[in-house]
Amino acid sequence: MKRNPVKAALKAGQPQIGTWLSLGSLYATRVMARVGFPWLTVDMEHSPIDIAQAAMLFGAIAEAGCVPIARVPRGTHENIKRVLDAGAMGIVVPMVNTVEEAQLAIAAAKYPPLGDRSVGGGLHALNFDASAGDYYKHANDEILVILQTESPEGVDNAEAIYSLPGVDAIFVGPNDLTFQMRGPDGIDPSPAQLEAMLQRVLAAGKKTGTPVGLHVQSIDDVNRRVAEGWRFLAIGSELRFMTAESQRIVSGLQLKKAADLARY
Repeated sequence: MKRNPVKAALKAGQPQIGTWLSLGSLYATRVMARVGFPWLTVDMEHSPIDIAQAAMLFGAIAEAGCVPIARVPRGTHENIKRVLDAGAMGIVVPMVNTVEEAQLAIAAAKYPPLGDRSVGGGLHALNFDASAGDYYKHANDEILVILQTESPEGVDNAEAIYSLPGVDAIFVGPNDLTFQMRGPDGIDPSPAQLEAMLQRVLAAGKKTGTPVGLHVQSIDDVNRRVAEGWRFLAIGSELRFMTAESQRIVSGLQLKKAADLARY
């Protein structure tokens, strides 16, 4: 059975930088899987991607030699089981605030005796170039379990969560963390307050030996965060890449809007 190179690299302390997929396009996914990122995460939390679409995307990513990861809408047994049975080689679980929530997510990703994932299907084994029998024997060792810290409560419980057996990495979504840090008046935290919270996550990761990462938007941000000790980073998304480049081109061309042209 094929190993999960991203899981192995993180265990060895090597940074792993990938990106998010939001479009649900098989064509775009096949292209992105060949760009050179070691992993791609199919975002099923904030994108209208269903399980049938996701299964095709996971297969396209894996067949290109890249690692397909799924961000599930919530860390329920059903969500996690379905994406793993559909061929994801790892999961990202949002809004993990407590040890109990973390334990439920980990258990859903592991076959007994380490968890309570049920046995069945055959699609999951294809992306590991394995038989179903071999997959059942080795999946617990190769499936990547990434939990998201996205609230002050999650940060308060960070050391206890990050110390749990079966947690392979932690991922922070700065936007959600910012919103969760809002006070009763609805005002966002200052950049310094957000950064202090991020540094608490990083410190907890270093103390427990668990790789931590976050979403960033530039190469400079990647380099700075890797130098700080962050290890699992997402840069932008295929949607952001397309939009940003299109906006750059349109700005450079100085195109007039149709409403402006109508005045001539």
